[in-house]
Amino acid sequence: MTDIGSSRTGLRAWLLSETPGSIGQARCQRFYLVWLAFSANPIAMGGLFIILSLVLIAIFAPLITSGDGTEQVLTRRLLPPSAEHWLGTDQLGRDMFDRIVWGSRITLYIVALVGIIVVPIGLLVGTTAGYLGGWVDTILMRITDIFLAFPRLILALAFVSALGPGLDNAVLAIALTTWSPFARIARAETMVIRNSEYILAARVQGASSARILLHHVTPLCLSSVIVRLTLDMAGIILTAAGLGFLGLGAQPPLPEWGAMISAGRQFLLDQWWVPTIPGLAILTVSLGFNLLGDGLRDVLDPRSDS
Repeated sequence: MTDIGSSRTGLRAWLLSETPGSIGQARCQRFYLVWLAFSANPIAMGGLFIILSLVLIAIFAPLITSGDGTEQVLTRRLLPPSAEHWLGTDQLGRDMFDRIVWGSRITLYIVALVGIIVVPIGLLVGTTAGYLGGWVDTILMRITDIFLAFPRLILALAFVSALGPGLDNAVLAIALTTWSPFARIARAETMVIRNSEYILAARVQGASSARILLHHVTPLCLSSVIVRLTLDMAGIILTAAGLGFLGLGAQPPLPEWGAMISAGRQFLLDQWWVPTIPGLAILTVSLGFNLLGDGLRDVLDPRSDS
């Protein structure tokens, strides 16, 4: 125990050293200081707990459920929550707990894939427009304004109608309607730093515009974009649920939460658990991302008062 305690003390001293001995140590110190500031915020930690719980539930779904949530047993349809079926059953006798757990995988698939698509697009468009300026900035920002002018769900409906219903098409439609705010943020950050001394020094050394954008500008814009992405996750989840509710997202028998609400809305008064449970799942996960985003904003935003 003494060796463990001394090793922890040594690691903490190494992380808090005033004179880091290497770039790797400096980066570890930065992450550690960010974690200390983040962990001091109980609201942010609550959001992190919700999101980590969602991830763990999705990973261990085969171990904590009795099936994949698609098995229909009509003899047990619309059973209330009990010791056998913790969250009751739906109109086709499917266990609601199993469907909620497996639906968490679909939710994570949507938010992860949308994030992977929109962050690079937003950074590319925003940093390019902000750094080059002129006619490039004008063209890219007018295209961005077109996407910003339409409500997200309405534009997603238009894209899904053109692409056809389905989970992958819904993800693509959501991504096409989500990238524009990230481009705006990246452009604003780039316009602030493009005339900084280290950018001018890189130009004097002969660095190309592409290299400056990739190695100097983009890393500085990344934190703001990540914060915005985390805060936008609730909107992404609600848009995906809205498409599922309208039958344009994940198709039956996949246990997508929006589609579950749509299928169970006629039972709201008598068998309230059928539409209410997936609604509460959407609410909880959306709240978790919002709390996490608020915490990240407080830690990563240098202009924050906290």
